[in-house]
Amino acid sequence: MGDSSASYIHMVQHLIEKCLIFHMTKEECMDALSKHANIKPVITSTVWKELEKENKEFFEEYARSRGDRMSEEETSQKIHNILSDPTAARDSDN
Repeated sequence: MGDSSASYIHMVQHLIEKCLIFHMTKEECMDALSKHANIKPVITSTVWKELEKENKEFFEEYARSRGDRMSEEETSQKIHNILSDPTAARDSDN
């Protein structure tokens, strides 16, 4: 089991790295790998935690950069404001 489990974990690690590129949370990553790669969430979670331990500074920065993203609620509020105020769409370039 040693060699095959090591390569399996390496594959999971690689897939988690792909999730990080897409700025996914741990939960989003666990869900995506479960659906698309048939990897149990507990395995993704365990490998993610190990990566966090080994790369503490990276994950702290990653969490901060994710915090800069608008939440779903903020996004929907912005859309609502634009739809309810026709001038907002023209005035707002961002």
